[in-house]
Amino acid sequence: MLTVRRRRFALRLEWRSVIVCAVLAVALACLAVLALMTGSYQLSPGQVISALTGGETGLVHDIVVEWRLPRVTAAVVFGAALGVSGAVFQSLLRNPLADPGLIGFAEGSYTGALIVILAVNGTYWQLVGGALLGGMATAVAVYVLAYRRGVQGFRLIIVGIGVSAMLHSLNTWMILKAELEQAMSAAAWNAGSLNGVSWDQVAIGGACIAVLLLLAARLGRPMRQMELGDDAAASQGVRVSATRLWLIVVGVALTATVTAASGPIAFISLVAPQIARRLARTAGITLAPAAFVGALLCLAADYLAQHVAPTTLPVGIITVMLGGGYLGWLLFIEARKRL
Repeated sequence: MLTVRRRRFALRLEWRSVIVCAVLAVALACLAVLALMTGSYQLSPGQVISALTGGETGLVHDIVVEWRLPRVTAAVVFGAALGVSGAVFQSLLRNPLADPGLIGFAEGSYTGALIVILAVNGTYWQLVGGALLGGMATAVAVYVLAYRRGVQGFRLIIVGIGVSAMLHSLNTWMILKAELEQAMSAAAWNAGSLNGVSWDQVAIGGACIAVLLLLAARLGRPMRQMELGDDAAASQGVRVSATRLWLIVVGVALTATVTAASGPIAFISLVAPQIARRLARTAGITLAPAAFVGALLCLAADYLAQHVAPTTLPVGIITVMLGGGYLGWLLFIEARKRL
C-alpha cells in the first residue's frame, strides 16, 4: 500500500493500481498524439507537440488545436466518465452486468434529450437538463419496480432491461413521427458520435464531469465498504441509504452528461470496470483504473472509427461491435461459474 499523509488528509493506494494507472496514462498520451497526427493532413509528432506547446502557428496550429484536439479531449473525458459510471453501478449492485446502458439509464437519458431535440430544438444546456431528468426518472422507475423488501442486483438488472426495451420503442416511435430533418439528426445522434464536438461542448461537459468525478472519488471508500453488504457497511459508520442515493445520482448524471454531448456510447461503462479490475487485480471495483481504461477504450474506438474503418463511422458503432463480443464472453464466464 502507498500511504500519503498531509496533516488531516490521508490517502491509501495500492501500488499495483498506481502502476496500472501510470501505464494507462502513458498509453493514453501516446494514442492521443497518434490521433492528433492522423488525418487527411498528416503531421509529425514534433509538429503536434509543438502546436500543443504554442510553438506552431497558422495551419498546423488550427488543425491540431482547433479541429482535432476537441474531439480527442472529448473522447478522453467522456470515456473516463462512462468508465466511472459503470464502476459505480457494478460496485453498487455487486454484479459485472450492471451497465447503465443495459439497465435503461442511458436509454432514459436519450429519451429526455430526444424530447428536447424534437419538441423545442433546445440548446446544449437544455439537452443536458433533458438527459439528466430522463435518466433520473428512469432510475426512479426501475428502482421502484424492482423493490421487493429491498433491491437485489439481479432483479434490478432484469427490470432495467425491460424498461430499456420499452423506452427504445418509445424513442423509435418519436423519431418516426418527427419531421424528416429532425428524425435524421436524432437517429444519427443516437449512434453516439464525436463528430462536430466543439470546445464549448467539451468545456461545459468537462466541467460537469469534473465535479461529478470529484463526488465519485469522495464516495469511493464507502462504496467499497458497501460491497461487503449493507449491515457490514453500516457497522463501519457508513450511511447506507444516503450513500446509495448519492451513488445512483452521480452514476446517472455522468451517463446523462455524456449522452447529452455525444449521444449514447454503448458498452464502455460495461467493459471498462471489468478490464480495470483484472489489470489492477483488486478485490472489488476501483474508480481510478476504470476511468483510465474507459478513456483509453473510447479514444481507441474513435480512432478506429475515423482512420481504420472503410468509411468514417460514429464511435458508438465501434464500441457496440467490440462490447458485444466482450458481453458474450462475460456471460459465458458467469454461466460457467454457476455450473
